[in-house]
Amino acid sequence: MHRFSIRVRYGDTDQMGFAYYANYLRWFEIGRAEMLRDLGMSYARVEEELEVSLPVLEAACRYHRAARYDDLVVIETAVASLKRASVRFAYRVVREDGTLLAEGHTEHCFLARDGRPTRMPASLEALMARAPRV
Repeated sequence: MHRFSIRVRYGDTDQMGFAYYANYLRWFEIGRAEMLRDLGMSYARVEEELEVSLPVLEAACRYHRAARYDDLVVIETAVASLKRASVRFAYRVVREDGTLLAEGHTEHCFLARDGRPTRMPASLEALMARAPRV
């Protein structure tokens, strides 16, 4: 899996001192964007140059343990499935000591600029072929 580390900021926590639950979905997005960047194309370039966007169709997160302020967490990201007009990413959020904090997935379709579903561009398909798989 692709790995990207971030530190839990004070503003990421709730009144109980735990990372706010919705931040895990934001961390999934960060992991996905950084994986694409490391593969050679930023999300911005996908949208601008390939003229395709990847809206979220479905998102799920299973929480196992809480992240806390100043924890260093690793976002692990991989492609779970790839179809002609959609992709599913799998994620794990792990504390630096190896403790599994959360796992989940997001499913995305490919949309052309006119807002209609489209097939994945060939250059993006080649990029995704190099992505880690689960």
